[in-house]
Amino acid sequence: MNVDNKDPPTALRDVKHILLILSGKGGVGKSSVTTQVALALAGSGYKVGVLDIDLTGPSIPRMFGLERQSVYQSREGWIPVSKYEEGSGALKVMSLGFLLNDRGSSVVWRGPKKTAMIKQFIKDVVWGELDYLLIDTPPGTSDEHISIAEELRWANPDGSIIVTTPQNVATADVKKEINFCRKVNLDILGIVENMSGFVCPFCAECTNIFSKGGGQKLSEELGIDFLGNVPIDPTFVELIEKQKTEGSNLVDLYQSQALFPVFQNIIASIQSKNIPSRVRK
Repeated sequence: MNVDNKDPPTALRDVKHILLILSGKGGVGKSSVTTQVALALAGSGYKVGVLDIDLTGPSIPRMFGLERQSVYQSREGWIPVSKYEEGSGALKVMSLGFLLNDRGSSVVWRGPKKTAMIKQFIKDVVWGELDYLLIDTPPGTSDEHISIAEELRWANPDGSIIVTTPQNVATADVKKEINFCRKVNLDILGIVENMSGFVCPFCAECTNIFSKGGGQKLSEELGIDFLGNVPIDPTFVELIEKQKTEGSNLVDLYQSQALFPVFQNIIASIQSKNIPSRVRK
């Protein structure tokens, strides 16, 4: 996005990089990709914030084991929930899920109320200094996306990571998301092909149960960088579900996962673009 003579939200003043995670449709594992990018960054010593504005299904609190946590308001704005802080690394989370009574509560809001909530989330969260802010967005190209684009218009985000699965039905919807990004002048950092095979927990063999290569083919067709394949790994699902009983921090536990180097490579591909920090010291 191009920066004009407008000022970005003050809440984002000390955030060096802003990445949006987008998908053309639901069910492709966008929140899982967001979570693993955040865990890999925090485990590598970065200060990371995760902003969950998927108002249709805010699953980020569950992914980080933060359900039933509360957020508080200070004079400056909402205080995000702190998940991890060790050495130079840190991880903070803000989600609509923190404002709901339980996981089963549904959000039945009309467009204007959704728009107002998105504006609040972007403008009124006290992040402090962050190396990366990851924004987990709703699926598709709805009114919420237009609101997000408008609110971030002057914030100069790095761009978007597009998540798809290998099947043609998913990549067809991703094309719509890509067209949306181009219409609102949001840079596309690359495509991640999620659910690209299934890793057997017993023999580590990878089986292509959903086919393979659709995301890479799409990236070649549209001239977009391909960031990598992410297989389904049951050990990661088990880690998320059992993290509270493991007796160790999720960020540290994730570093022993087979998917950790996969996401390190995805992050390295993004960092190789040498996008300048938004923070001018």
